Amino acid sequence: CGDRFTHHDRGLDRVPLRLWVCKRRFVCGEQLCARRSFTEVSGQVPARSRLTTRLRRKVSAAVTATNRAMSEVAAEYGVAWWTVHRILVATAVEALGQAAPTTMIGIDETRARSVRWFRKETGWARSDPWMTSIVDLDPAHPGGIIGLAPGRSGACVEAWMSLQSKEFRDGVEVVAIDPSAPYASGIRRALPQARIVLDHFHLVLLANTMLTDVRQRVQREQQGRRGMKVDPAWAHRRLLLRAGNQLGPKALARLKTVFDTDDPTNEISAAWGVKELLAQMLRAHGPNGYSRHETSTRRTRFLAACVDADMPEATRLAGTIEKWWPEIEAFLQLGKTNARTEGYNRVIKQIKRVACGFRNQDNYERRIMLHSAAHRAA
Repeated sequence: CGDRFTHHDRGLDRVPLRLWVCKRRFVCGEQLCARRSFTEVSGQVPARSRLTTRLRRKVSAAVTATNRAMSEVAAEYGVAWWTVHRILVATAVEALGQAAPTTMIGIDETRARSVRWFRKETGWARSDPWMTSIVDLDPAHPGGIIGLAPGRSGACVEAWMSLQSKEFRDGVEVVAIDPSAPYASGIRRALPQARIVLDHFHLVLLANTMLTDVRQRVQREQQGRRGMKVDPAWAHRRLLLRAGNQLGPKALARLKTVFDTDDPTNEISAAWGVKELLAQMLRAHGPNGYSRHETSTRRTRFLAACVDADMPEATRLAGTIEKWWPEIEAFLQLGKTNARTEGYNRVIKQIKRVACGFRNQDNYERRIMLHSAAHRAA
Protein backbone atom coordinates (compact mmCIF):
# COMPACT_ATOMS: atom_id res chain seq x y z
CA CYS A 1 0.00 0.00 0.00
CA GLY A 2 3.05 2.25 0.20
CA ASP A 3 2.56 3.33 3.86
CA ARG A 4 5.59 3.41 6.14
CA PHE A 5 5.59 0.99 9.09
CA THR A 6 7.27 1.93 12.36
CA HIS A 7 9.45 -0.73 13.99
CA HIS A 8 11.02 -0.65 17.44
CA ASP A 9 14.64 -1.56 18.09
CA ARG A 10 16.69 -1.71 21.27
CA GLY A 11 17.91 1.63 22.56
CA LEU A 12 21.33 3.14 21.98
CA ASP A 13 22.84 4.09 25.35
CA ARG A 14 19.35 4.34 26.92
CA VAL A 15 18.06 6.39 23.97
CA PRO A 16 14.94 4.74 22.45
CA LEU A 17 15.15 4.08 18.73
CA ARG A 18 12.44 3.80 16.08
CA LEU A 19 13.36 2.39 12.71
CA TRP A 20 11.73 3.19 9.41
CA VAL A 21 11.81 -0.12 7.54
CA CYS A 22 10.94 -0.40 3.86
CA LYS A 23 10.33 -3.95 2.69
CA ARG A 24 10.27 -4.85 -0.96
CA ARG A 25 7.25 -6.62 -2.36
CA PHE A 26 7.73 -9.31 -5.01
CA VAL A 27 5.15 -10.40 -7.58
CA CYS A 28 5.08 -13.91 -9.04
CA GLY A 29 4.39 -14.08 -12.75
CA GLU A 30 3.08 -17.63 -12.60
CA GLN A 31 -0.67 -17.63 -13.26
CA LEU A 32 -1.23 -20.77 -11.15
CA CYS A 33 0.43 -19.25 -8.07
CA ALA A 34 -2.05 -18.89 -5.19
CA ARG A 35 -0.31 -15.96 -3.50
CA ARG A 36 1.08 -13.99 -6.45
CA SER A 37 2.55 -11.38 -4.04
CA PHE A 38 5.39 -11.83 -1.51
CA THR A 39 6.95 -9.46 1.02
CA GLU A 40 10.65 -9.40 1.77
CA VAL A 41 11.47 -11.28 5.00
CA SER A 42 14.38 -10.42 7.28
CA GLY A 43 15.71 -12.36 10.25
CA GLN A 44 16.08 -9.16 12.26
CA VAL A 45 12.55 -7.99 11.44
CA PRO A 46 10.24 -11.04 11.18
CA ALA A 47 7.01 -10.94 9.21
CA ARG A 48 4.12 -9.10 10.89
CA SER A 49 6.36 -8.02 13.77
CA ARG A 50 6.84 -4.47 14.99
CA LEU A 51 9.81 -5.43 17.16
CA THR A 52 13.25 -6.47 16.01
CA THR A 53 14.56 -9.85 17.07
CA ARG A 54 17.29 -8.36 19.25
CA LEU A 55 14.78 -6.13 21.03
CA ARG A 56 12.64 -9.16 21.82
CA ARG A 57 15.68 -10.89 23.30
CA LYS A 58 16.53 -7.76 25.29
CA VAL A 59 13.00 -7.47 26.69
CA SER A 60 12.89 -11.15 27.62
CA ALA A 61 16.24 -10.97 29.41
CA ALA A 62 15.26 -7.79 31.25
CA VAL A 63 12.24 -9.53 32.79
CA THR A 64 13.56 -13.04 33.40
CA ALA A 65 17.20 -12.52 34.37
CA THR A 66 16.84 -9.40 36.52
CA ASN A 67 13.32 -10.05 37.89
CA ARG A 68 11.89 -6.67 36.94
CA ALA A 69 8.22 -5.85 36.66
CA MET A 70 6.83 -6.16 33.14
CA SER A 71 5.29 -2.69 33.34
CA GLU A 72 8.71 -1.23 34.15
CA VAL A 73 10.35 -3.02 31.21
CA ALA A 74 7.53 -2.00 28.88
CA ALA A 75 7.95 1.65 29.84
CA GLU A 76 11.72 1.53 29.36
CA TYR A 77 11.57 0.06 25.85
CA GLY A 78 8.50 1.97 24.71
CA VAL A 79 6.20 -1.01 24.18
CA ALA A 80 2.91 -2.13 25.70
CA TRP A 81 2.53 -4.46 28.68
CA TRP A 82 0.76 -7.01 26.50
CA THR A 83 3.68 -6.96 24.07
CA VAL A 84 6.09 -7.89 26.87
CA HIS A 85 3.67 -10.58 28.03
CA ARG A 86 3.48 -12.14 24.56
CA ILE A 87 7.28 -12.15 24.36
CA LEU A 88 7.48 -14.02 27.66
CA VAL A 89 4.87 -16.56 26.54
CA ALA A 90 6.84 -17.22 23.35
CA THR A 91 10.09 -17.49 25.32
CA ALA A 92 8.51 -20.00 27.70
CA VAL A 93 7.36 -22.18 24.80
CA GLU A 94 10.91 -22.27 23.43
CA ALA A 95 12.90 -22.52 26.67
CA LEU A 96 10.76 -24.60 29.01
CA GLY A 97 10.14 -28.30 28.65
CA GLN A 98 10.40 -31.45 30.67
CA ALA A 99 12.85 -31.48 33.55
CA ALA A 100 16.32 -32.81 32.83
CA PRO A 101 17.28 -36.06 34.61
CA THR A 102 18.77 -35.64 38.07
CA THR A 103 19.64 -37.88 41.00
CA MET A 104 18.39 -35.67 43.84
CA ILE A 105 15.45 -33.31 44.19
CA GLY A 106 13.96 -31.21 46.97
CA ILE A 107 10.26 -30.57 47.52
CA ASP A 108 8.72 -27.76 49.56
CA GLU A 109 5.66 -25.52 49.54
CA THR A 110 5.12 -21.77 49.35
CA ARG A 111 1.98 -19.70 49.75
CA ALA A 112 1.00 -18.59 46.27
CA ARG A 113 -1.53 -15.96 47.37
CA SER A 114 -4.05 -15.16 50.06
CA VAL A 115 -6.97 -17.48 50.80
CA ARG A 116 -9.97 -17.11 48.49
CA TRP A 117 -13.55 -18.27 48.91
CA PHE A 118 -15.85 -19.16 46.02
CA ARG A 119 -19.61 -19.53 46.06
CA LYS A 120 -20.86 -22.87 44.77
CA GLU A 121 -24.30 -24.43 44.58
CA THR A 122 -23.55 -26.53 47.66
CA GLY A 123 -22.07 -23.62 49.61
CA TRP A 124 -18.80 -21.78 50.02
CA ALA A 125 -15.57 -23.49 48.94
CA ARG A 126 -12.06 -22.51 49.95
CA SER A 127 -9.37 -22.15 47.29
CA ASP A 128 -6.01 -23.70 48.18
CA PRO A 129 -3.40 -20.92 47.98
CA TRP A 130 -0.36 -23.21 48.25
CA MET A 131 2.07 -24.20 45.53
CA THR A 132 4.66 -26.99 45.56
CA SER A 133 8.11 -26.32 44.13
CA ILE A 134 10.51 -29.03 42.95
CA VAL A 135 14.21 -28.09 42.95
CA ASP A 136 17.26 -29.85 41.51
CA LEU A 137 19.60 -30.61 44.44
CA ASP A 138 22.23 -32.58 42.52
CA PRO A 139 25.60 -31.01 43.48
CA ALA A 140 26.89 -31.67 39.96
CA HIS A 141 24.13 -29.51 38.45
CA PRO A 142 23.67 -25.73 38.64
CA GLY A 143 20.39 -26.27 40.47
CA GLY A 144 17.23 -24.27 40.05
CA ILE A 145 13.49 -24.80 40.12
CA ILE A 146 12.59 -27.58 37.71
CA GLY A 147 8.87 -27.80 38.37
CA LEU A 148 5.83 -26.26 40.07
CA ALA A 149 2.54 -27.84 41.06
CA PRO A 150 -0.57 -26.22 42.59
CA GLY A 151 -1.38 -27.41 46.10
CA ARG A 152 0.76 -29.11 48.73
CA SER A 153 -0.54 -32.67 48.80
CA GLY A 154 0.84 -36.01 47.77
CA ALA A 155 -1.54 -36.03 44.82
CA CYS A 156 0.02 -32.89 43.33
CA VAL A 157 3.49 -34.47 43.60
CA GLU A 158 2.22 -37.61 41.86
CA ALA A 159 0.55 -35.56 39.13
CA TRP A 160 3.74 -33.61 38.41
CA MET A 161 5.87 -36.76 38.38
CA SER A 162 3.48 -38.45 35.94
CA LEU A 163 4.15 -35.66 33.44
CA GLN A 164 7.90 -36.27 33.50
CA SER A 165 9.81 -38.79 31.43
CA LYS A 166 10.47 -42.32 32.67
CA GLU A 167 14.18 -41.54 32.53
CA PHE A 168 13.67 -38.70 35.01
CA ARG A 169 11.55 -40.75 37.41
CA ASP A 170 13.92 -43.72 37.36
CA GLY A 171 16.98 -41.51 37.88
CA VAL A 172 15.84 -39.86 41.13
CA GLU A 173 17.66 -41.49 44.05
CA VAL A 174 17.17 -39.01 46.91
CA VAL A 175 14.24 -36.69 47.75
CA ALA A 176 14.65 -34.10 50.52
CA ILE A 177 11.47 -32.87 52.21
CA ASP A 178 10.14 -31.27 55.37
CA PRO A 179 8.27 -33.48 57.86
CA SER A 180 5.16 -33.63 55.66
CA ALA A 181 3.21 -36.90 55.60
CA PRO A 182 1.31 -36.05 52.36
CA TYR A 183 4.56 -35.35 50.52
CA ALA A 184 6.14 -38.54 51.84
CA SER A 185 3.19 -40.70 50.75
CA GLY A 186 3.11 -39.09 47.31
CA ILE A 187 6.84 -39.66 46.82
CA ARG A 188 6.59 -43.31 47.86
CA ARG A 189 3.88 -43.90 45.27
CA ALA A 190 5.50 -41.92 42.45
CA LEU A 191 9.17 -42.75 43.16
CA PRO A 192 9.27 -46.08 45.02
CA GLN A 193 13.01 -46.47 44.47
CA ALA A 194 13.93 -43.04 45.90
CA ARG A 195 15.18 -42.55 49.43
CA ILE A 196 13.42 -39.83 51.42
CA VAL A 197 15.64 -37.51 53.48
CA LEU A 198 14.16 -35.35 56.23
CA ASP A 199 15.66 -31.88 56.54
CA HIS A 200 17.25 -31.48 59.97
CA PHE A 201 16.47 -27.76 60.23
CA HIS A 202 12.80 -28.51 60.84
CA LEU A 203 13.69 -31.06 63.52
CA VAL A 204 15.67 -28.42 65.39
CA LEU A 205 12.70 -26.09 64.93
CA LEU A 206 10.39 -28.69 66.48
CA ALA A 207 12.74 -29.05 69.45
CA ASN A 208 12.86 -25.27 69.93
CA THR A 209 9.07 -25.12 69.73
CA MET A 210 8.86 -27.84 72.38
CA LEU A 211 11.15 -25.87 74.69
CA THR A 212 9.15 -22.66 74.14
CA ASP A 213 5.87 -24.45 74.90
CA VAL A 214 7.31 -25.83 78.14
CA ARG A 215 8.63 -22.42 79.21
CA GLN A 216 5.29 -20.73 78.53
CA ARG A 217 3.34 -23.45 80.35
CA VAL A 218 5.60 -23.34 83.41
CA GLN A 219 5.32 -19.55 83.64
CA ARG A 220 1.54 -19.66 83.37
CA GLU A 221 1.29 -22.36 86.03
CA GLN A 222 3.75 -20.74 88.45
CA GLN A 223 2.84 -17.07 88.01
CA GLY A 224 -0.64 -17.16 86.55
CA ARG A 225 0.30 -14.90 83.63
CA ARG A 226 2.45 -14.65 80.57
CA GLY A 227 6.17 -14.06 80.84
CA MET A 228 7.45 -10.51 81.27
CA LYS A 229 10.87 -8.90 80.97
CA VAL A 230 11.31 -9.10 84.74
CA ASP A 231 11.21 -12.90 84.47
CA PRO A 232 14.64 -14.45 83.73
CA ALA A 233 13.13 -17.24 81.62
CA TRP A 234 11.33 -14.75 79.38
CA ALA A 235 14.21 -12.27 79.26
CA HIS A 236 16.58 -15.04 78.13
CA ARG A 237 14.13 -16.89 75.88
CA ARG A 238 16.45 -16.46 72.88
CA LEU A 239 19.37 -17.76 74.90
CA LEU A 240 17.43 -20.93 75.66
CA LEU A 241 17.06 -21.61 71.93
CA ARG A 242 20.72 -21.17 71.05
CA ALA A 243 22.90 -24.22 70.47
CA GLY A 244 24.57 -25.26 73.70
CA ASN A 245 27.92 -26.03 72.04
CA GLN A 246 28.15 -22.39 70.88
CA LEU A 247 27.59 -20.78 74.28
CA GLY A 248 30.49 -19.07 76.03
CA PRO A 249 31.15 -18.94 79.80
CA LYS A 250 29.06 -15.78 80.28
CA ALA A 251 26.12 -17.19 78.34
CA LEU A 252 26.28 -20.45 80.29
CA ALA A 253 26.28 -18.47 83.54
CA ARG A 254 23.13 -16.59 82.47
CA LEU A 255 21.54 -19.89 81.50
CA LYS A 256 22.31 -21.33 84.94
CA THR A 257 20.71 -18.26 86.52
CA VAL A 258 17.51 -18.93 84.57
CA PHE A 259 17.37 -22.54 85.76
CA ASP A 260 18.14 -21.62 89.39
CA THR A 261 15.73 -18.69 89.75
CA ASP A 262 12.85 -19.24 87.32
CA ASP A 263 12.50 -23.02 86.99
CA PRO A 264 11.14 -24.39 90.28
CA THR A 265 9.90 -27.64 88.73
CA ASN A 266 13.09 -28.26 86.66
CA GLU A 267 10.91 -28.73 83.58
CA ILE A 268 12.57 -25.95 81.57
CA SER A 269 16.03 -27.38 82.21
CA ALA A 270 14.77 -30.87 81.31
CA ALA A 271 13.29 -29.57 78.04
CA TRP A 272 16.55 -27.75 77.28
CA GLY A 273 18.46 -31.01 77.82
CA VAL A 274 16.13 -32.87 75.44
CA LYS A 275 16.65 -30.19 72.81
CA GLU A 276 20.43 -30.39 73.15
CA LEU A 277 20.49 -34.19 72.92
CA LEU A 278 18.53 -34.04 69.66
CA ALA A 279 20.84 -31.37 68.26
CA GLN A 280 23.88 -33.42 69.28
CA MET A 281 22.53 -36.43 67.41
CA LEU A 282 21.82 -34.38 64.28
CA ARG A 283 25.24 -32.75 64.19
CA ALA A 284 27.01 -36.06 63.46
CA HIS A 285 25.83 -36.51 59.87
CA GLY A 286 27.27 -37.18 56.45
CA PRO A 287 29.55 -39.95 55.14
CA ASN A 288 32.42 -38.80 57.38
CA GLY A 289 30.42 -38.05 60.53
CA TYR A 290 27.86 -40.86 60.65
CA SER A 291 28.43 -43.89 62.85
CA ARG A 292 25.66 -46.43 63.32
CA HIS A 293 26.82 -47.28 66.85
CA GLU A 294 27.14 -43.63 67.95
CA THR A 295 23.82 -42.73 66.37
CA SER A 296 22.08 -45.60 68.15
CA THR A 297 23.61 -44.54 71.46
CA ARG A 298 22.57 -40.90 71.04
CA ARG A 299 19.09 -41.90 69.95
CA THR A 300 18.71 -44.01 73.10
CA ARG A 301 19.89 -41.12 75.27
CA PHE A 302 17.43 -38.76 73.61
CA LEU A 303 14.46 -41.09 74.08
CA ALA A 304 15.47 -41.80 77.68
CA ALA A 305 15.63 -38.06 78.39
CA CYS A 306 12.13 -37.63 76.94
CA VAL A 307 10.83 -40.40 79.21
CA ASP A 308 12.57 -38.96 82.28
CA ALA A 309 11.21 -35.48 81.53
CA ASP A 310 7.66 -36.87 81.73
CA MET A 311 6.15 -33.90 79.90
CA PRO A 312 3.54 -34.03 77.11
CA GLU A 313 5.65 -31.69 74.96
CA ALA A 314 8.72 -33.95 75.15
CA THR A 315 6.61 -37.07 74.61
CA ARG A 316 5.11 -35.54 71.47
CA LEU A 317 8.58 -34.66 70.14
CA ALA A 318 9.83 -38.19 70.81
CA GLY A 319 6.84 -39.61 68.93
CA THR A 320 7.62 -37.41 65.93
CA ILE A 321 11.27 -38.50 65.89
CA GLU A 322 10.29 -42.16 66.08
CA LYS A 323 7.71 -41.78 63.31
CA TRP A 324 10.23 -40.18 60.95
CA TRP A 325 13.28 -42.16 62.06
CA PRO A 326 13.97 -43.92 58.69
CA GLU A 327 14.01 -40.51 56.95
CA ILE A 328 16.11 -38.98 59.76
CA GLU A 329 18.62 -41.82 59.54
CA ALA A 330 18.83 -41.26 55.78
CA PHE A 331 19.82 -37.65 56.48
CA LEU A 332 22.43 -38.76 59.02
CA GLN A 333 23.93 -41.20 56.52
CA LEU A 334 23.85 -39.02 53.40
CA GLY A 335 24.11 -35.53 54.88
CA LYS A 336 21.71 -34.12 52.26
CA THR A 337 19.45 -31.21 53.19
CA ASN A 338 16.63 -29.19 51.68
CA ALA A 339 18.46 -25.88 52.13
CA ARG A 340 18.62 -25.09 48.41
CA THR A 341 14.86 -25.54 48.12
CA GLU A 342 14.30 -23.15 51.03
CA GLY A 343 16.54 -20.64 49.27
CA TYR A 344 14.48 -20.80 46.09
CA ASN A 345 11.35 -20.22 48.15
CA ARG A 346 12.79 -16.78 48.85
CA VAL A 347 13.23 -16.23 45.09
CA ILE A 348 9.60 -17.24 44.49
CA LYS A 349 8.36 -14.79 47.10
CA GLN A 350 10.53 -12.04 45.66
CA ILE A 351 9.07 -12.57 42.19
CA LYS A 352 5.57 -12.33 43.65
CA ARG A 353 6.43 -9.10 45.48
CA VAL A 354 7.82 -7.49 42.33
CA ALA A 355 4.56 -8.20 40.51
CA CYS A 356 2.47 -7.11 43.53
CA GLY A 357 0.86 -10.54 43.48
CA PHE A 358 -0.52 -12.72 40.69
CA ARG A 359 -4.11 -13.44 39.72
CA ASN A 360 -3.21 -15.86 36.93
CA GLN A 361 -1.55 -19.10 38.04
CA ASP A 362 -0.05 -19.78 34.60
CA ASN A 363 1.63 -16.38 34.49
CA TYR A 364 2.93 -16.90 38.03
CA GLU A 365 4.50 -20.26 37.21
CA ARG A 366 5.87 -18.99 33.89
CA ARG A 367 7.69 -16.08 35.53
CA ILE A 368 9.22 -18.35 38.17
CA MET A 369 10.36 -21.02 35.72
CA LEU A 370 11.84 -18.50 33.26
CA HIS A 371 13.73 -16.73 36.04
CA SER A 372 15.17 -20.04 37.23
CA ALA A 373 16.07 -21.14 33.69
CA ALA A 374 17.85 -17.83 33.03
CA HIS A 375 20.01 -18.23 36.13
CA ARG A 376 20.84 -21.86 35.28
CA ALA A 377 21.97 -20.79 31.81
CA ALA A 378 24.12 -18.02 33.27
